Amino acid sequence: MSRPRQDPDLVRPYVRTGGRTRPSTDVRLESVVFAATGTHPGLNADARRLLALFAGSRGGGLAVAEIASELALPPSTTRILVADLIGLGLMTLAQGHDDERPPASLIERVLHGLRAHA
Repeated sequence: MSRPRQDPDLVRPYVRTGGRTRPSTDVRLESVVFAATGTHPGLNADARRLLALFAGSRGGGLAVAEIASELALPPSTTRILVADLIGLGLMTLAQGHDDERPPASLIERVLHGLRAHA
């Protein structure tokens, strides 16, 4: 008999989010976020993977949809994880006007990334 697989991708989304189904902060897929630099002990594996995406970005932001695509996580799970990191002060949302729409180039990149990982 074989042993059970220890594949991190087999972790269910509700386990990753502690059973939560909504983010604590209004984080949308098109929201652009920025991450704090440095090491942050005590974070779970998903939070560490998420923050690692910003290591080479030189202070640039990423759309939440891009993060979901890069980490191969469901968008709803990613929104909750990002909101948690915002709550810890390790990420910030880009400031903009409520009626301001993201540039078309960002939406095209997000769409391309989602299609590439579908």
